[in-house]
Amino acid sequence: MSLRTGYRMNSYKRLISNSFMFGVGNLGSKLISFILVPLYTYYLSTEQFGTADLIMTTATMLTPIISASIFEAVFRFVLDKNRVQDIIITNSVFIALIGFIIVCIIYPLLSFFNVFGDNLIYFYLILLVRIFEQVFALYAKGLGKVKVFAINGMLLTFTTGALSILFLVYLDFGIAGYFWAIIVSNAISIVFLNIMTKGYKSISLSKFDRKIMKELLNFSVPMIPNSIMWSLMNTFSRYFILFFAGISANGLFAVASKIPVLINLISQVFLQAWQISAIEEYDSNSKSTFYSNVFTHLSSTLFIGVSVSIVVIKIIFGSFFAAEYFSAWMVVPFLLLGTVFSSFSTFLGTNYIAAKQTKGVFKTSIYGGVISTLLNLILIPFFGIVGAGISSMLSFFTVFIIRFYDTKKYIDMNIKWSVFTSSLIIIFVQIGVLMVSLPKTAEFVVESVLLLILAIINRHLFTSLYKLKQINRKKSV
Repeated sequence: MSLRTGYRMNSYKRLISNSFMFGVGNLGSKLISFILVPLYTYYLSTEQFGTADLIMTTATMLTPIISASIFEAVFRFVLDKNRVQDIIITNSVFIALIGFIIVCIIYPLLSFFNVFGDNLIYFYLILLVRIFEQVFALYAKGLGKVKVFAINGMLLTFTTGALSILFLVYLDFGIAGYFWAIIVSNAISIVFLNIMTKGYKSISLSKFDRKIMKELLNFSVPMIPNSIMWSLMNTFSRYFILFFAGISANGLFAVASKIPVLINLISQVFLQAWQISAIEEYDSNSKSTFYSNVFTHLSSTLFIGVSVSIVVIKIIFGSFFAAEYFSAWMVVPFLLLGTVFSSFSTFLGTNYIAAKQTKGVFKTSIYGGVISTLLNLILIPFFGIVGAGISSMLSFFTVFIIRFYDTKKYIDMNIKWSVFTSSLIIIFVQIGVLMVSLPKTAEFVVESVLLLILAIINRHLFTSLYKLKQINRKKSV
């Protein structure tokens, strides 16, 4: 095996290893969010839980705005081998602190208008710990301390769960206990990350540099509207459904939206690892080949995942949901494809980050948001929740195509369009078979045959996994 081949295989193995570590760190947090819901609903009134959810949602939306999304710049610039990491983290912390201080100035005004009532102080504390938890978490990630990043995710999950039980069940703090569990768990996370990265030793007033701050902000500020726009593209359709189709249709759409969660979780875990690999490989002479190969395997994996989901979708809705929700299956295939194209768009968005040209992220997200809004206005009145699913699919597909051609000036990626298009055709045929409503057995057989054809079209995925396994065996001999 040549040195070049060995280097390339190491790149793939590192990507797979990082994906596994991020998976470990993310799965726990997703699981605990479901487990704790019954606890919250039992110990908090509907009014308290509604208030808590509103405060957390608002804090999540405002975090990138108040911090100028500086944690995005921390990750990218710390990964840069030509940078002094101490200067990057110092100036990033200053920027985040300045943003929080500015928000503190309007505290009396918010208090005067009774915003969040007695819970306003918790809102501020949650903002503070969430901002700096993300700054130091992405600092660890940028340093290549992937295990620390993953362990931190598990630590944050465990402490949030344990403290929620302590404050709500045993100490009966009510809604204050909900907030203190989040605040203290994030504070513990910040301390852990600083100990493991020695970040606290790197921060010094002597390293304050206006030129560096400006460079960091030029990178991070365009990421703010991207974060907000992505959230709107994923959730804004619900308001259109509510207006045009009513609250019942919104309930059907909410249930249908739960199905793509697994594919979305898998892709998000991978894309966290991909950010590191994409930036590390950006200066490589063979980066185009690496990026293209990884995308080919990502697309094959997600298309096969969608195909499998389509095969069992009616079975899932018939077995696990009440009869009145069964019709919601019709929108699921389009939401699944929307999730896939969203993942492709995020994959290509990393090209902008690697090239430090984040204005492209902002521009393309705006296009997607406008298209999503227009399609929702046109399709939902005629097709109901299916129209919302089609809108999601087409808007994310548009962003994907725009980014593919726009980022060629940074990375000349090649997509195997014959495999890509054939896979999509098979999936749309599967959707058509579902809509025809064949007898159950016949439908399952036809769908399974189409899945097999799709797997054969994407056989390179299985071939590559087999080769990687064989190389590992030879090394272990």
